[in-house]
Amino acid sequence: MSDMIDLTGDGGVVKTILKHAKADAIAPSKDLPLVDVHYEGTLAETGEIFDTTREDNTVFSFEVGKGSVIQAWDIALRTMKVGEVAKVTCKPEYAYGSMGSPPDIPPDATLMFEVELVACKPRKGSSLSSVSEERARLEELKKQRELAAAAKEEEKKKREEAKAAAAARIQAKLESKKGQGKGKGKAK
Repeated sequence: MSDMIDLTGDGGVVKTILKHAKADAIAPSKDLPLVDVHYEGTLAETGEIFDTTREDNTVFSFEVGKGSVIQAWDIALRTMKVGEVAKVTCKPEYAYGSMGSPPDIPPDATLMFEVELVACKPRKGSSLSSVSEERARLEELKKQRELAAAAKEEEKKKREEAKAAAAARIQAKLESKKGQGKGKGKAK
């Protein structure tokens, strides 16, 4: 059941799927960027555990793609689905690299994480339905603005046509009055 995937093309981040998610499981996305994970981090060279959420059964939450975690996690979590468990091996340049590692992790260490994607959620203050509803509302507003602009343009066209018709009637009246006045003038 081990599917090794080189996520960066240079061996910097390699994911091995330990447990596949269900086929219909959700994945992190623009609408669901917040993830909850269980993980256990070990040093590849020694197998020493340096961090875990398993001991106290807590979850670690972060927003994918915001740079709030090591680069390997942003890369790997984008490829996972809820329920999936994977081993993510990352070279130092995709781990702590130049940003400085915690004191118990050598800066040149290759790290391995067993990560389980527990949940994907929308950002705080929104829900998936409210995100969808907001998109629909904005689309509706856009349509209304387009219809209002078309109606305004139609009104403008009608006003111009009415002005032209009124000007033509006035001109016709003036022309007819000029014609009436000829030959009927009073002698002085």
